[in-house]
Amino acid sequence: MIELHGHEGYLMDQFKTALWNKRTDKYGGSLENRLRFSTEIIQAIKDKAGTDFPIIYRFGLTHFYEGGRTIDEGLEIAKLLEKAGADALDIDAGCYETWYHPHPPTTMPAGLHTELAARVKQEVSIPVIAVSKLGNPLLAEQVLQQGMADFIALGRPLLADPEWLVKVKDCKPEDIRPCVGCHEGCLARIYAGKYNSCTVNPATGMERDFVITKAEKSKQVLIIGGGPAGMEAARVSALRGHKVMLWEKDDCLGGNFRIKSVPAFKDEYAQFTRYQEQQLKKLSVSVILNRTAVAEDIIKENPDVVYIATGAAYKTPDLPGKELQHVLKPLQALSGLIPSAHQVVIIGGNLAGAEVALYLAQTGCRVILVEMTDTIACDCFIANRMHLMVLLEETGVKLMTSTEAKAITETEVIVSYNNKDLHLQADRVVMATGAAADRELYNQLEGKIMELYNIGDCIKPGKLINAIWDAYRTARLV
Repeated sequence: MIELHGHEGYLMDQFKTALWNKRTDKYGGSLENRLRFSTEIIQAIKDKAGTDFPIIYRFGLTHFYEGGRTIDEGLEIAKLLEKAGADALDIDAGCYETWYHPHPPTTMPAGLHTELAARVKQEVSIPVIAVSKLGNPLLAEQVLQQGMADFIALGRPLLADPEWLVKVKDCKPEDIRPCVGCHEGCLARIYAGKYNSCTVNPATGMERDFVITKAEKSKQVLIIGGGPAGMEAARVSALRGHKVMLWEKDDCLGGNFRIKSVPAFKDEYAQFTRYQEQQLKKLSVSVILNRTAVAEDIIKENPDVVYIATGAAYKTPDLPGKELQHVLKPLQALSGLIPSAHQVVIIGGNLAGAEVALYLAQTGCRVILVEMTDTIACDCFIANRMHLMVLLEETGVKLMTSTEAKAITETEVIVSYNNKDLHLQADRVVMATGAAADRELYNQLEGKIMELYNIGDCIKPGKLINAIWDAYRTARLV
């Protein structure tokens, strides 16, 4: 079969959308004329490949954009495409102006466009394909059983786990490595001119080169830190045939990443932590919780290999009033320490600060987000950032860019904007001003452990992709 991409603002979509098609010939004007380019392509394929050669046509039922396609027009397009000879319709939504719809990020719910497929299915007799974050097989099956669509389309979930189908067939959904919707390993890399891959599956796109093989000699491996990097190093080491022990200072795995996953809009990150925990259990990794690692104890353990995955700690700039009790760090803000209806000023508008702002606003706080530069969440991929900005606006977060925090008092944050001092009332203040790598334990052990590796945020604070890729690529060769 062949699938025609008439979606998202690409050429065929430009022709059939009045917002962009200003032609006055037979390819412009009425809906039938605007659709002519697509229908002629369908006919040309049928003429050359035969009338029985199947063609899928993919398009957005609506652009979710003012002046773009409405659902009603989308339904008319579906009927005209069927009449023109399309054998199935792949129903999505959005365009470049609302790019978070065709490429739904972490902050959008799973299955968000399945209702659109269901609407089309009521209007046509040919098969309808549903898309939109259907990597959870239970949800995908529900869509089929409820008659909302005839087929399920998967994109990013197959980058995250190319064995998705096998694991579903074998009734092992817990073993499916979940896509987290970050776009950092796929679209962001494509935009940077790199090969397509995946944040949670570093082997994607380099399967032959990055395959995990058994080590020539089994070693005793000790991993300090149960965050994403530590758990990934443990998983890969166990697959290599090593005997693995992991020490975690808290009473559960996940590290800071677990707290960062508290907001409902970060649920896919929480799912990934649960997946990692499940894999460690299946691989019989010895996990010891509530174990604070000190250099002397590690040396006494006499392991062959030690991974230090102690993460990073949030740093506080030298700001007057930073020591006041109502001044918190992002992880504290995500841990339920700020009552609803409080006035909160967040200093630092990077992705971490923006997500804390959204979370607090969703819990009922009045939030002001202060950022020195002119951009909020500049460290976030564009599709994710677009939706994050929509959510910040919807929840009433006040954004103050090109604004510098000068001091914190018991009741205010004093900031400078356009060379004028402003006094912002604040019941709580959150300092989202970056993090610094925790290298203390690694430095203490350097030269005392033959094979010592620093992985994840304790090398350099980064994103999930940095933690997973660093751990995978290191452990694969040990």
